Amino acid sequence: MAHTDSPIVTRFAPSPTGNLHVGGARTALFAWAIAQRAKNSGAGGRFVLRIEDTDLKRSSEEASRGILEDLAWLGLSWDDGPEFESGGVRIGGDERGVGPFYQAQRKHLYDAFVQRLVDADLAYPAFDTPEELDAMRAEAQAAKKTFVYRRPEGYDRDAMLERAAAEEHVVRFKLPPEAVTVRDEVLGDVTVPYEELDDFIIRKRDGMPTYHFAVVVDDELMGVTDVVRGQEHLNNTPRHAALIRALRHEDGREFRMPRFAHLPVIANPDNSKMSKRDRDKAARAKCREVGVEALVQIHGRVGVGEGDFHAWLEDKTRQLPGEPLERLAAAVGVDLPEVAVDDFRRSGYLPEVLLNYLALLGWNSGEKDEEGKNIERFDLGWFVERFELSRVGKGSSKFDRAKLLSFNAETLQQMDPERFRELWRAWLERYEPEVLATLGDRFELGAVAAQPRAKTFKDAKEPVAFALVNDEQIVFDEKAVQKVLLKGDPNGAAVLGDLLGVLRSLEDWSPDAIHAAAEGFAKERGLGMGKVAQPLRVAITGNTVSPGLGETLALVGKDATIRRIERAVEHAQNAAV
Repeated sequence: MAHTDSPIVTRFAPSPTGNLHVGGARTALFAWAIAQRAKNSGAGGRFVLRIEDTDLKRSSEEASRGILEDLAWLGLSWDDGPEFESGGVRIGGDERGVGPFYQAQRKHLYDAFVQRLVDADLAYPAFDTPEELDAMRAEAQAAKKTFVYRRPEGYDRDAMLERAAAEEHVVRFKLPPEAVTVRDEVLGDVTVPYEELDDFIIRKRDGMPTYHFAVVVDDELMGVTDVVRGQEHLNNTPRHAALIRALRHEDGREFRMPRFAHLPVIANPDNSKMSKRDRDKAARAKCREVGVEALVQIHGRVGVGEGDFHAWLEDKTRQLPGEPLERLAAAVGVDLPEVAVDDFRRSGYLPEVLLNYLALLGWNSGEKDEEGKNIERFDLGWFVERFELSRVGKGSSKFDRAKLLSFNAETLQQMDPERFRELWRAWLERYEPEVLATLGDRFELGAVAAQPRAKTFKDAKEPVAFALVNDEQIVFDEKAVQKVLLKGDPNGAAVLGDLLGVLRSLEDWSPDAIHAAAEGFAKERGLGMGKVAQPLRVAITGNTVSPGLGETLALVGKDATIRRIERAVEHAQNAAV
């Protein structure tokens, strides 16, 4: 029995054991798009968010909240799921009465279905110790066979049920002796022989269900019609299909088989799996480059004990928590690769750009632009109208950070200036309030100067970095000093000396007035504008690259401009000696 005539219900079901990986975000996007398209067509569609927290030791409330916040920031609102407020808007709820949406709160439901399987002799208690299981695996390995657990011959069901009432045990599903075939919307028919499937555990010793069991029960009770997930789950799906065919409601109704779709893996450019450990790998490599002696003082500053730090340094499987890792990266001067959604948000990417790029990982619309190229830039509305699983590829997709950065830069630089100021201010308030405080009432000028060269909100401060430091902290590029300030007739230092009087007398210190004064000075002296602008840039910023001349001088202010010019002239005179 399948959900052939049911309204479309998709779900995203992350485990709250860490930050939301971009691979999970892509899964959520595709599942959300299927439901949204059905909703837009009038056929009904719902997107469910379920938190799979049955691993009590690894799950955390902090990680759960982080996932909700990341999805809300991306704009992937859920119809059914934990209630959450984002930007004054309430998301989620339980309008259909299918909650709760945390699996740890649904144990009584799982217990009831486990008992039905046990009563029907479709599941059974097992008491094997870890040592006994290890011995079975070793025996299979010695015989050059794959270890597959089966209920032992001569199993005394009544005796085992009586024993289960008094002893800790697991419950295993009794797999039917037949191959399992699953229809996948991306990969086609997937068949696994009975010999490769075991009697897998559906309830652990602590009484909690395994992932395999909980997901099947929840998908049925929440009316999920379409299961979209990564290909790393493909090996689990035959087990889930076998469970679905075995389970019944109390009234005898069969569980319904959802449509399955397994998405291609997201890989790094070198074909390695894009993993959260990539960040630790980058930091660890830089630490080894820096050297142990230089690191002695670092671990304490980043909040990591000496023993833990050295254990992390030597063990590539270890991971540092987010904040200490960020502080360590800053201390040793390495940029960590973004992997989780929060990494991209912290780096200053726009949510709509990240979603646009994620949509291209494994999917394309097949539509061309006027030049005959695949259409790659689009908004969510355009994507939803065209998204179909039939357009999803089977092969892995490479995550091209340079391409994503290009998308983001293009969007920021073409954005309405008022919108840019609003979003950049909000980002600075959250991540770099000290920059906002330093700019103070110069923020709007800073935004005007930064936007034309901004690639992310994080690096938007780079074009105006000269305005964030004291006059004495400006370091002059000696090549620029030689070429711009000391060469020519008149040389740049002399031009600056003559220009000082004009700037001192200028009362209107706005970008337009400054530019007009500099232009008038150049015309009066018979100089090209470059002969005035370049020496000014060196004096104010230390090099020949800066925002527009008027914006540059207006941003540092009149008094600082005068001081920096005087300092540059003095530096040039000393360099000429």
